[in-house]
Amino acid sequence: MFGRRKKSSGLPDETEGGFVADETPDISEDSASEDDAAPGGLDPDQGPFDLGELDEERDALAETRLDLGSVLVPLPAGGQLQVEMTQAGAPQAVHVVTQYGRITIAAYAAPKSPGQWREVAADLAESLRNDKSDVSIETGPWGRELLGVTANADLRFIGVDGYRWMVRCVLAGPAGNVNNDSPLVKIARDVLSQTVVDRGTDPHPVRTPLPVVLPAALTAQLAAAQQQQAEQAARSNAQPPPASPAPVGPTEGPRRGSSGSAMQQLGG
Repeated sequence: MFGRRKKSSGLPDETEGGFVADETPDISEDSASEDDAAPGGLDPDQGPFDLGELDEERDALAETRLDLGSVLVPLPAGGQLQVEMTQAGAPQAVHVVTQYGRITIAAYAAPKSPGQWREVAADLAESLRNDKSDVSIETGPWGRELLGVTANADLRFIGVDGYRWMVRCVLAGPAGNVNNDSPLVKIARDVLSQTVVDRGTDPHPVRTPLPVVLPAALTAQLAAAQQQQAEQAARSNAQPPPASPAPVGPTEGPRRGSSGSAMQQLGG
């Protein structure tokens, strides 16, 4: 089974297994339960994993995942990748579009002690309420999950605290597509459970997104798509279209045993 932890991870006791179930008090009046820790404890073979915990080498892990530098993410068959760039032209996020909606997984710097996801979720909830969105809290496999119903899409935020990192998975889809029993949520939880985080050794302020590095093949495909757009604009004697997440799919992604995917970052 790929993604199996070493028998001894060498991490402090409070982060055994690379992540901690959120057992802090509820962050809002919309909480789903009085105890939002993951029910029944966490499976030691369930990720997200820290790269340093695993027996497999990075190259072997990348055979079944999309290697984005700070995260290695399994992809679903038939998904379309979208790359979001900064104004400086650097990759900022990689989204995977499925028939049910879009998913993004990204890693952030965090303190050694857990608890960052609780704080981020509280900030996200406040931001969504300020935008007049309906907000609620549910309990998922890793603890609290934040739901927001906006004018444009339904959103679900899933967070997991690790040792000096936090992973956030954001799902966006049409009304009803991020409900707890929806296919999009099943896919997202599946991929999150096999995601691998490479925190690296460089210092980063807490909450800073860890760097996204595109694979060479994806970089070449993105450059070709951008060149094609520029040529089409020149032929039509029109200005180039405004910057937007560039589709670079469809792709079936690396081989894996079951479906999964990756999603958009909002707020935080």
